[in-house]
Amino acid sequence: MVQVHLLGPVELSAGGRTVEVGPPQRRTVLAVLAVETGRPVTVAALIDRVWDAGPPDAARRAVHAHIAGIRRVCAQAGERGTRPLPLLRRSSGYVLDADPDQVDVHRFRRLVDRARAAEQPDGTRSALLRQALGLWRGEPLSGLHGQWAARMREAWRRQRVDAAVGWARTELRRGDPDAVIGPLTDLLAEYPLVEPLADMLMRALYDAGRGAEALDCFATVRRWLAEELGTPPGPALHTTHQSILHGHRPAPHPPQHPTPAPTGPQSVSPVSVVRSDFPVAGGRDVFSGAGSGAVLRFAESYPVSANSGPRSAGVPRERQGGAVPAQLPVGVRGFTGRDAELARLLAILDEARGESPAVVISAVSGMAGVGKTALAVHWARRIEGEFPDGRLYVNLRGFGPRGSTVTPTEAVRGFLAAFGVRPEHVPPGLDAQVALYQDLLAGRRVLVVLDNAWDERQVRPLLPAAPGCMALVTSRNRLAGLAASDGAHLLSVDVLGPDAAMGVLAERIGAGRLTAEPDAAREIVAHCAGLPLALAVVAARAAGSPHRPLGTLARELREERNRLDALDAGEVAAQVRAVLSWSYRALSPGAARLFRLLGLHPGPDAGPAAVAALAGLPPSDTRELLAELTRGHLLSEHSAGRYTFHDLLRVYAGELVAEHDDEPVRRAALHRMLDHYLHTARAADVLVTPQPNPIGLPAARPGSAAEEPADYGRALAWFAAECTVLLENVRQAPKGFEAHVWRLTTVVTTYLDRNGHWQALEELGRRAMAAARLEHDRAGQAGAHRTLGLALDRLGQPEAAHEHYAQALELYAALGDEAGQARTCQHLARLSGTRGDRRQALEHARRSLRHYRAAGDRAGQSAALNHMGWQLAHLGEHHRALTHCEQALALALASEDFNGLAHTWDSLGYIHRLLGHDREAVDCYRRAAELFHATGERNHEARCLTRLGDCYDSTHQPVRARDTWTRALLITDELGLPEHRSLRREIRQRLLR
Repeated sequence: MVQVHLLGPVELSAGGRTVEVGPPQRRTVLAVLAVETGRPVTVAALIDRVWDAGPPDAARRAVHAHIAGIRRVCAQAGERGTRPLPLLRRSSGYVLDADPDQVDVHRFRRLVDRARAAEQPDGTRSALLRQALGLWRGEPLSGLHGQWAARMREAWRRQRVDAAVGWARTELRRGDPDAVIGPLTDLLAEYPLVEPLADMLMRALYDAGRGAEALDCFATVRRWLAEELGTPPGPALHTTHQSILHGHRPAPHPPQHPTPAPTGPQSVSPVSVVRSDFPVAGGRDVFSGAGSGAVLRFAESYPVSANSGPRSAGVPRERQGGAVPAQLPVGVRGFTGRDAELARLLAILDEARGESPAVVISAVSGMAGVGKTALAVHWARRIEGEFPDGRLYVNLRGFGPRGSTVTPTEAVRGFLAAFGVRPEHVPPGLDAQVALYQDLLAGRRVLVVLDNAWDERQVRPLLPAAPGCMALVTSRNRLAGLAASDGAHLLSVDVLGPDAAMGVLAERIGAGRLTAEPDAAREIVAHCAGLPLALAVVAARAAGSPHRPLGTLARELREERNRLDALDAGEVAAQVRAVLSWSYRALSPGAARLFRLLGLHPGPDAGPAAVAALAGLPPSDTRELLAELTRGHLLSEHSAGRYTFHDLLRVYAGELVAEHDDEPVRRAALHRMLDHYLHTARAADVLVTPQPNPIGLPAARPGSAAEEPADYGRALAWFAAECTVLLENVRQAPKGFEAHVWRLTTVVTTYLDRNGHWQALEELGRRAMAAARLEHDRAGQAGAHRTLGLALDRLGQPEAAHEHYAQALELYAALGDEAGQARTCQHLARLSGTRGDRRQALEHARRSLRHYRAAGDRAGQSAALNHMGWQLAHLGEHHRALTHCEQALALALASEDFNGLAHTWDSLGYIHRLLGHDREAVDCYRRAAELFHATGERNHEARCLTRLGDCYDSTHQPVRARDTWTRALLITDELGLPEHRSLRREIRQRLLR
């Protein structure tokens, strides 16, 4: 029987084998039809659920194409199954005319409904619920996006939790606590705020004679609730805890039966809200004075999960906070042919288990396309349970496009961010950053995968030093130096032998086709030279033509034996080029053109809008071409909406575009792409830092497909996704695009600064300076000086920073640029304040305010006034400080500057405390803490909470003081930064009083 799987990746299966459905949109169409099994779904409803509120012009045509594709897949699956999966056309739409039991989510509901029946004995009820829970294969509808998928996913998660609690309750009544401890432990790690799960786990642990662990479970859940929701455990969980604490078995629950959540479109979607972690004094909202639009956009940018929201699986329950990195990419589907290499890696890990905990380093080397990354990721996924404290991954791009290599500084910063370290806490300098990284690894078991390394020097700063950790390194070079000096185990990966290569083809296109044409299959394998990349491309072509004889494919491949000279990889490379050219020539003209033009993109990946700009096509047309390239394995969608090349394919595309597209065509494509990134980055920068007069830009070229993020949160998300691409565009921009270089640098400066990318900021500043000087552009030179001053200021070079700020001011003044002068004076104010020169800082802030007023920048005026108030407070002029900060607050509210609001409320709390206005100080600190929490500025939140606790203490509210200090301590423990040691000591001293 053909089965539809929704409780995990959306897939079809038949005869024990999985059938690939296709791209995400097609999977969404199938999922909608499967959820509505037996009921017609209109095309309009399909469009709404696939594209939400923004369908492309060709949406209806795309739906029909996806329906046709699903029918082909259903027919293919039906060849293996005993029962077909018909997709029929009705006057009112399309209907999946299947038995509901062929869809796992419907089968899940039926099993749960049967378990709910009152007449069922506990043994039968337990078996039914266990069978239902066994249908889950991971995150439901994984890889699908949009509001409909999110609603379904949330409803099904709640149903799963309900069923798990009911099953556990039944097993406890039957006297079998050991059966539920493991599953409940895993589920609670995924849903840590669901108190019934914790209650059941605590009861099971106590019944199994593990009372101490039950108490530890309660302590962990209490911390999670305090951290995420600011609430204590509920009465039921508290009662269970008290019973166990006093050595009494908790009172049994009466028999209850789980109620399934609806699975159809009638289900209620989860509500994303901004949840205040503290009561707001006087019932006033933190957004008093702001427009309702500001509140709505802020809520959308920073949703807080409800109690049933999932948490990353594998969170170690014994740890008292701290982010657990989970960076491993998705493994290759149908991975096979590497049994010997996997066994060798397993033996290395087994050796480490038998010894005292030590650092294990394995270096995997081999030629391009041989499958090193696939092997490393597959292995890491298999053994990730051995490393409960985190799995780190970085593609070092050692063999990527020129200039795109990831430096150790960039890599270690990414690792620190994965551990939850805020950018402002990252120390300048590689040595200090590596020391912090190693400090975070101490006492933890973490797997570190360093992919595509160039040499030992790139890798060494990233190798863990903490016992119990493991590093897995891949490189085209044999990193013998790691074996000599670091004790690494070396493993070479060669091309596959004929039998293994045949196994790869069988896994991807079916053993039946190979058996039917053995000679053609052997010839195809020979042409692929045992290279997994070539096999993947050929298999994709064969799978896309299921009725085409393999002999025809082998003959076509035989005729394309050109040498891939640019890669200089001998006979194997020659045969790889034959495979690639064969696959390229099978593309439609539009897809072939897009493939060539993608050779101009600097990498490492691209979103669909940027690809549309490169091609000069509408996004809807571009999506179809991207789907064609990914189906043929000429492009990979390594994460949702992010496309990338394999290195060999990037080189091949670069060859083709140079050969087939003349210079004007290439420059026009580059111009559209750079305009796309520049204009979108400018729009995002305006949202991150509200400003009335952003840098003037010439109009974008037609077809540049520039985007406008809807709000602050989406602007940050866009910058996060495109940051590396923006850096590469600046680094690799060819001659003639100097204006793009300095303008791009200007619009990414704020994002790079706030996220601590100061070395990159310095590099871009120097490139921008060179570009602006080449064009004799004084505005570009002024912006480059400001960028360089800011970067050097952050990197601890105040004298050099001051010199660049002075040159920037001189140029901005000559140009009459008020906004440029304002921001530079603001930087100078902060620089002087850091040096302790409060009077000089105050004067710079005054000058900044004058220029911001001249520029009409309300958010800038707010920042300047707040800075003046802060300096006046430190100079003892408290009432003047209060006036300035109150003016700053009004302007921040009017300009919807949430970052400015948080810092201004914090300043007001400090000033009111100095004036003895304790109630006002409490109110201000509460508001500041709420905003710091919502914007993710945890360091500021911890310090603000500490001061709020002090206010509670001085106003004789000891319980609130202790609760607030405890929350601050939890945050510092979570961040785990060495610089917080003194703050932690201070908080602990307060708590011990």
